[in-house]
Amino acid sequence: MNEIIYFDNAATTPIRPEVYDAIRPYIESCYGNPSSVYKLARESKKAVDLARKQVADAINADSGEIFFTGCGSESDNWAIKGVALALKDKGKHIITTNIEHHAILHTCEFLEENGYEVTYIPVDEYGMVSADDIKKAIRPDTILVSVMTANNEIGTIEPIKEIGAVCREKGVYFHTDAVQAVGHIKIDVKEMNIDLLSLSGHKIGAPKGIGALYIKKGVKIKNLIHGGQQEKGKRAGTENVIGIAALGKAIELAVSEMEDTTERLKYLRDKIINGVLKNIEYSRLNGHPEERLPGNVNISFEFIEGESMLLMLDAKGICASSGSACTSGSLDPSHVLLAIGLPHEKAHGSLRISLGYQNTEEEVDKLLEVLPPIVQRLREMSPLYEMKK
Repeated sequence: MNEIIYFDNAATTPIRPEVYDAIRPYIESCYGNPSSVYKLARESKKAVDLARKQVADAINADSGEIFFTGCGSESDNWAIKGVALALKDKGKHIITTNIEHHAILHTCEFLEENGYEVTYIPVDEYGMVSADDIKKAIRPDTILVSVMTANNEIGTIEPIKEIGAVCREKGVYFHTDAVQAVGHIKIDVKEMNIDLLSLSGHKIGAPKGIGALYIKKGVKIKNLIHGGQQEKGKRAGTENVIGIAALGKAIELAVSEMEDTTERLKYLRDKIINGVLKNIEYSRLNGHPEERLPGNVNISFEFIEGESMLLMLDAKGICASSGSACTSGSLDPSHVLLAIGLPHEKAHGSLRISLGYQNTEEEVDKLLEVLPPIVQRLREMSPLYEMKK
């Protein structure tokens, strides 16, 4: 077992050895700018073209519909702002949910400040959004619906195909933030009626700083970044060849191994859930019990603060989180946990374990060994726990 046990794969993942091997030539010798014409540059362009096909194949898109970005947040911003600007004469109404990643929520807030109207659809106690609620919220001036494929905190997988069908029927563009889902569950943009899809490399074994946006052919969208003619004139800036090649290899690996990895991670996930709920009183699972990402565990513990629990786990060599890495340092409880009905005090005591391909059963056993005494020790410091007893 490794000295460090890493259970925070929803925040980021280690670079896979196969990915590192695939990008080594573009670090060491194939450093040409893919927009140039000489042989050295053509080697870089080959890498970009191959990765574009690898990403497209992973979600059943066409290569010409894949555009590389700097990260998932950029892809989300581009999808929302780009469509909003392109269709402002048709309407200024956007629909999303109240559990989206902040890359979506803050972008929508920005648009609200600039004359757009946003409807935030609530979710049920499991974090599930209803396609019926989406349908009821669509108006003649609705131009875009954006619903994440799977939640980054509680792991709930949304009914994307059904929501996409509603949007297709109503003639409204449908975007999904699939950053946590791509490479972990099957995604088919054609079957699921998706017009735009965001993804990110560092969630599946590629380095940080590379993402992509799928834009269905024919979708009207304005550019977010202006300058050169890279990415068919849609996204300016010299291509990040190393990151792009890494994303292509990582997504190819993730999809090819998905079936086996899913079964193994589900087993480890359920072992953690059952072990914790059985052995630690006043604990509850957050998110859907079945329709959830294979590697996601999110449990709330009453009478303790999540940050203290994380520090004590860290002292034992275990890396975990209490929610999204993008809200690290915030004193506010998770907006996702509040949205599913948890009171502030329970939302503050959450633990997110997100498993990756590299995690082992031995590591899970170690977590189940050290977590109960940590929770008990913290509770012994709580007057509320003493009162409850």
